[in-house]
Parts: sequence; structure tokens; C-alpha cells
Amino acid sequence: MKEIINKIEDKYKKMGENPKTYLKGLLQAKPINYWDYIQVDTLLSLQRPRTNYKDEEIFVMYHQVIELFQKMLLHEVKQLQELEDFKEAVWIEKLGRIDRYVEMLISSFDIMRYGMDYGDYNIFRDTLTPASGFQSVQFRYVELYCTPVKNLVNEKGKACLPENPSLEDYFDNIYWKDAGYNHKTGEKTLTLRQFEEKYEDELRGLAHRMQGKTLYDKINKIENPSEELIQALVKFDKSYNVTWPLVHLETAAHYLDTKGKTKAATGGSEWKKYLHPEHQQRKFFPEFWK
Repeated sequence: MKEIINKIEDKYKKMGENPKTYLKGLLQAKPINYWDYIQVDTLLSLQRPRTNYKDEEIFVMYHQVIELFQKMLLHEVKQLQELEDFKEAVWIEKLGRIDRYVEMLISSFDIMRYGMDYGDYNIFRDTLTPASGFQSVQFRYVELYCTPVKNLVNEKGKACLPENPSLEDYFDNIYWKDAGYNHKTGEKTLTLRQFEEKYEDELRGLAHRMQGKTLYDKINKIENPSEELIQALVKFDKSYNVTWPLVHLETAAHYLDTKGKTKAATGGSEWKKYLHPEHQQRKFFPEFWK
């Protein structure tokens, strides 16, 4: 016990603080408990359904869980991006964690497909317009940390680029912006306008800060990466950019494209086209694809 107290004293002395003050404070501190540490009461109070349909609360909670998984995934991606020295073992470990998060995201769509009443969903969803999962900014963070903006421009966007495109040109033609246009009028949807008003400057700034520093850039500086590392990168890339969007598309089709009528997305996008990987065409590590 004396050894521990000595270490505590050394800790605060190195900080230029008086250890006795902190030890006195510890005498008065309440013991930690689960509900305060996890903020359970706050977490369980964050659901704000807009209708009286019971399954709407499931819909809200599901998307909150998705955002938490995205934050966990982004937490690992940022750690890899911030590594100054390349350590393959660390990359493989982190990519393993990321893969487990993506697997959870993929399997979680069963909650959406089988956890809500079909009729109720198709009524309460009308109150969500123009909100859309398209407006989840963490998707965009993950993309910009993982790969240069040029890898997020699909063939349609590339056709609009000037001869020597700048980063701004690439960003203006990034794949997801296409989903926010009303192709009949040529104007931006309210969904896209809201998203850009809140996040456009931040996302452009992140794109500039990540120039030459994305996971793609870091891994392409490594000579002869192992086959294990390459396969881990490709697995993440395909799971996140192909499998997950396809499962999302299938789930959307269950509610929006059955019983003889195709319904519009709450954000106004051509959801069949936008959600399909063939349209998005995003690859984080394209050189590793075979």
C-alpha cells in the first residue's frame, strides 16, 4: 500500500500539484457505479419518436446503435491514420477490430427487416421527410480518413472533371452528392442542402487535412506489405463498400419495393440507384482489388 501511495504522490508532484489535495479529495469522492459511468439514464432518454407507432422507437434506437458502431469503427481508423511509424501487427489487429464492427453493421439489418411492422413503418416514415440516413456524417468521416477524394468519385462524376482536377473539383463531384440532386429540376434537394449547411465546410477541411495522409496513402508507402495485411484491407474494403450497401439495399426494398409499388426515399433520392455499389463505385484501396 505504501508503494502505491508513493507512486500517487510522485504522479502529482511531476504535474506540479500537491498530492495531499488529491488524496483528500479522494476521501470525499463517491464510488463509481455502472449507471453513472455508462450514462444509462441519459442514453435511454435519447429516443424521441414523432408518432405514436410503437415500432418507431425501434427505428430510432437502431439508428443510434448504428451511429455508435460507426464511432467505434472510426475510432480504430483514426488510430491507424495517426500512427507515425508503420507497424504491420498493429494494422492487422486494428483491421480485425474494424472487421468485427462491420460484420455487426451488416447483420444488424435483420433488426430493421424483421423488427418492425411493415404497415406501421410505411406510415410513420412519412413524418421523417426530409431526414435521411444519407445525412449521417460519420460515413463521410470514415471515407475521408480511409482514402483520397479521387477514389470517391464514380464514373459519372469523373466525366464532369476538368483536365487537371484539383481536390475541390474531386470533392464537388464526390459520389454521394449525386443522390442529393433532383434530376428533374437540376436543383439540390432539401436533404442535401441541410447536410451541406451543417457539414460542408468541415468535410472539405478534413479532405484537405488528409491529403497524402489517408490510410490509402500510408499503406501505399509500404514496400512489400504482407499478403495477410493486403487481405485484411481488401476484406474491410469489400465488406464496408459492397456487402453492407447491398444488405441496406435489400432491406430498403423489403419496405419500399414490395406489394406492387415502389416508394420514394424520405430524402428524395433514387434509392435503388444510389445505394447500389455499382453506382457508388467507392474503393478505399483499389490497387489491391483483383
